[in-house]
Amino acid sequence: MILLKDILYRVAIESVIGDTNVAIQNIDFDSRKISLNDVFVAIRGEANDGHEFIAKAEENGAIAIVCEELPAKQINGITYVLVENSKEALAMIANNFYQQPSGKLKLVGVTGTNGKTTISSLLHQLFTLAGYKVGLISTIKIVVGEEEFSTRLTTPDSLTINKYLKKMNDAGVEFCFMEVSSHGIAQHRTAGLEFKGGIFTNLSHDHLDYHKSFQEYRDVKKKFFDELPKSAFAITNSDDKNGAFMLQNTKATKKTYALKTNADYRVQIIENELSGLLLKINNNEVWSTLIGNFNAYNLGAIYAAADLLGLKELENLKYISQLKAVSGRFQYLISAKENITAIVDYAHTPDALQNVLETINAIRTKNEELITVVGCGGDRDATKRPIMGKVASDLSTKVIFTSDNPRTEDPDRIIEEVEAGVEAHNWSKIISITNRKQAIKSACAMANTKDIILIAGKGHETYQEVNGVRSDFDDIKIVQEMLEQFNK
Repeated sequence: MILLKDILYRVAIESVIGDTNVAIQNIDFDSRKISLNDVFVAIRGEANDGHEFIAKAEENGAIAIVCEELPAKQINGITYVLVENSKEALAMIANNFYQQPSGKLKLVGVTGTNGKTTISSLLHQLFTLAGYKVGLISTIKIVVGEEEFSTRLTTPDSLTINKYLKKMNDAGVEFCFMEVSSHGIAQHRTAGLEFKGGIFTNLSHDHLDYHKSFQEYRDVKKKFFDELPKSAFAITNSDDKNGAFMLQNTKATKKTYALKTNADYRVQIIENELSGLLLKINNNEVWSTLIGNFNAYNLGAIYAAADLLGLKELENLKYISQLKAVSGRFQYLISAKENITAIVDYAHTPDALQNVLETINAIRTKNEELITVVGCGGDRDATKRPIMGKVASDLSTKVIFTSDNPRTEDPDRIIEEVEAGVEAHNWSKIISITNRKQAIKSACAMANTKDIILIAGKGHETYQEVNGVRSDFDDIKIVQEMLEQFNK
């Protein structure tokens, strides 16, 4: 039996009306899911305010209401807990309800603009290869041992996080690797979690629709490291100008990785080819089938984290050499007949797109065309759109601007904003095709032997969102189908 008072441990409470010595069944922030003897937490969201649904939760049988603003009328027999911040309160309540699950395994959070999914997923791969039971909370999926669950958010809500961490405890999971987004930090989704370590990848232009300024975006990321305990480690990319800033106030053990500067974990690229990377990490050579400078950085972070988590050096290198590309992250296929290479990547920020294009240009012989298919998502930071257009047109031989996930925006208008960044001398390189499938088909039709097609922006996603409706759409499947069609 769980009592209300037990799940309120460490919650910043302003006042209580009613009895906290009552048994509860469940907790939720969706009034529709509330049933007899549940706790309803009223959350203020961007679209809806949970305080407007308190009456519905009471009607459905809630025994307690946690809120930032008390309803005008309180019902006898229901306990009302007034808090300063409902989102933070939910995180603490969820942590208590599921018996502090993060403290019963080694939880490592990965944050930064680019590389979060790759690093967390590859660490999951590496520790699985090493024979451990491992968990993963990422953009692509949630994994508990051998079970996989779908997810729609980079960092899920705090209730979902703690629920799956508890499943990991029950399954005997020893390590969990988790993407920590700026939204997740700002909305207190990770509050109350006990992290064994944190990794900072890099910081570039993204999410300014939400954070309003780059400084705010940067400071939110830093908050994650500020809150790490003394017993944790904090790994930063010292080549990134914000790397040292992230660790200024952390109590955790500070470690660095880099390609260009001195660091605790120094990575050098010896060979960089379409077949993979030959790296030297702290004077040890290792071959990886992953490609490009950005993956050299990712592998440096992975090596550092595995080392700090106790993996022996030779084991670490052995398993790094066995890692396979993450879905939608520089995932490529080569058509059998025409030897055309198609690369699908999640690059949806100017920095990520530039990294991918520069990687391809460093590897190709320049006798081939580099055809880029790219767009920008709707209802997101619009200031990056012309920058994406400039990067794509500067670094490709041909570009097709197309629709990404337009959501509630007009896709043609988004494309116009992307085109605005194209300089006059690059106009002859570009065409615009709103229909994404048709754009991919056109890229395949344009391609000749040994040409390279990059399809950027959606990566692992298997849907396209238009006006709130998600339809099946998988870049990898479509380009594979189109290349087979043209190669017949």
